[in-house]
Amino acid sequence: MRGNSTTTYGSVTKSFHWLIALLIITMIPLGIYANGLPYDTGAALAFKAQMFSIHKTLGVFIFFTALARIAWAISQPKPALLNADKRLEAMLAELVHWTLYAALVLVPLTGWIHHAATTGFAPIWWPFGQGLPFVPKDDSFAHIFASLHIVFERVLAISIILHVAGALKHHFIDKDITLRRMTPGITEPDSVPAQHRSALPILGAVGAYLLAMVVGANLGMFAAPVQQQSLAPAASSLETVESGWTVQDGTLAITVRQLGSDVQGSFADWTAAINFSETPDANGRHGDVEVQISVGSLTLGSVTSQAMGADFLDAATHDTAVFKADILADADTYKAEGTLTLKGVETPVVLPFSLQIDGDTAVMQGQTRLNRTSFNIGESYPDESSLGFDVAVTVNLTATRN
Repeated sequence: MRGNSTTTYGSVTKSFHWLIALLIITMIPLGIYANGLPYDTGAALAFKAQMFSIHKTLGVFIFFTALARIAWAISQPKPALLNADKRLEAMLAELVHWTLYAALVLVPLTGWIHHAATTGFAPIWWPFGQGLPFVPKDDSFAHIFASLHIVFERVLAISIILHVAGALKHHFIDKDITLRRMTPGITEPDSVPAQHRSALPILGAVGAYLLAMVVGANLGMFAAPVQQQSLAPAASSLETVESGWTVQDGTLAITVRQLGSDVQGSFADWTAAINFSETPDANGRHGDVEVQISVGSLTLGSVTSQAMGADFLDAATHDTAVFKADILADADTYKAEGTLTLKGVETPVVLPFSLQIDGDTAVMQGQTRLNRTSFNIGESYPDESSLGFDVAVTVNLTATRN
């Protein structure tokens, strides 16, 4: 395998060039195609996720290939520009090259960060996990990098067009060997003009990315994703309830299994009317609880809007879920045994929980599992290949006695 010289490109550089070119012309159409696919059935969602997984996996491969190419380029002599005597044209060519190099790193990197910050949907096909160090699971953070991914992708597309146009100009108008130097074999130029190197092309590339981000900001690409939120019905606001215990803080969370990965979410608005006594009554009851949950207050990562749809929680029609249960002793712990009404379906549910009471303050932790098919949720997903049947429900709260 041959390295570069001061006048020609070696086989390694050529291999990197055409490999990345092939990957790019595959990636961009694939991303557009995957984004436009429907996901109204289990089979459709599985196929859409598969296309996005291919797109993301190739993106990670491009990222590391681009880093390897840049490292190789730095270690090698840079072949002379054959149009160096045309200073403005040569400087513009270098500017496009630097912009293109940056895009090969920034486009897959921003897409990767967006993936790592997003909960759910299509996984990257590799054994090293889906997260990234220092990247939080946060919808707003994910939206920023999704927008940067789109902006930088546009820069990449423009850079490719200019790069190809420049190569064709060299070949058909200037009739020099610039394009042929990147094809198999060794092509030596007859002569090389004096070279004039400067930092202006690098500064120009930085300016191009800053300009692209400014344009993206003016187009509203970095604004909060209110459009997606507007697709879901407004969450019903629950009124404060009278209770023997007042919940001071707590979480009501769920975990679903989607495409082989856990997707975690939580309800922001819920109330609990709790009547509890350490001493049981004649029927062995320690009290009762009624929990009302605003279904539309659920956040479930990238699939929040989908979860609100008619095939799932149908929040537009059934905006509130209700859990009514008696509190009973269960060996050394307790259980809330009753019914959950969700999406118009009432189903028996048992919630085991631990309880620690210190004076008038109680800390409760409980978990149970529900089967989504018991509530007619996701009926178009008849198996677990796309969406698991079990939904883990976790409750943690601190309450004070009134």
